[in-house]
Amino acid sequence: MNLMQFGVAPRADEGLSRRGFIMTSLATGFALASGAVLAQAIKTDSNGLIAGEVSVPTSDGKIPAYRAMPAKGGNFPVVLVVQEIFGVHEHIKDMCRRFAKLGYFAIAPEMFARQGDVSTMTDIGQILTNVVSKVPDAQVMSDLDAAVAFAKSSGHANTARLGIIGYCWGGRTVWLYSAHNPKVKAGVAYYGLLSGMKSEIKPQDPIDIGDSLSVPVLGMYAGLDTYIKEDVVQAMRDKLAKGKSGSEVIIFPGVNHGFNADYRPTYDKSAADYAWKLARDWFRERGV
Repeated sequence: MNLMQFGVAPRADEGLSRRGFIMTSLATGFALASGAVLAQAIKTDSNGLIAGEVSVPTSDGKIPAYRAMPAKGGNFPVVLVVQEIFGVHEHIKDMCRRFAKLGYFAIAPEMFARQGDVSTMTDIGQILTNVVSKVPDAQVMSDLDAAVAFAKSSGHANTARLGIIGYCWGGRTVWLYSAHNPKVKAGVAYYGLLSGMKSEIKPQDPIDIGDSLSVPVLGMYAGLDTYIKEDVVQAMRDKLAKGKSGSEVIIFPGVNHGFNADYRPTYDKSAADYAWKLARDWFRERGV
């Protein structure tokens, strides 16, 4: 499967003007297309947390999201958690709980709510063609803005300390949202595509905004990744070096795309554990 097909352009009338929501609540469990869930999958409990589904008002309705935060206290720094192509399934919910255990207000809005319920699809190609390729970047930016507004309105979150983290499809989104919203303090992008996705509804690739970015983003990539070649990663490094964001891009040798996905065969515990430490430190050191 060629992940560069993410950028296939839909009809012009399938952008933000599309009304009606296919998903009004989050799926349970793991997405079918992600394959058999391995026993190594991490399950973070919700002890000491307030965690569960919430409804986020947007410009054209409401989208479901998963929110986790400490049960006691308040004024928590905020982390936007952006999904893989499989939607806000159990792995993304678990990432929210992991951040909540650290004292964050973590929220993962369902980015595909208007275009389709990917949790029930069994074929990755179907997800890419019928859903992912039809999600406009403008819609994604607007929905993430709405998630920030929701956090602020909750009375529990300090959106002046805002971070964003994303995985695969969400990794690409981290770069773009960090350019869209300069109020983000820091971003972390796990193996997000850097180029090759431009279309009518995806006007820029992350590499296009590398030199103009003002938000520090940590990009973490995999040495064996066949979707994101090392020369593309180096080109992104070169672009970032021309700017002043203080962003960094690192490559984990000997691991593959999806090394953080603990429910899949691509998982690499050593790389995932180290990346988790780097992500935590990146946020903390930059005020998130």
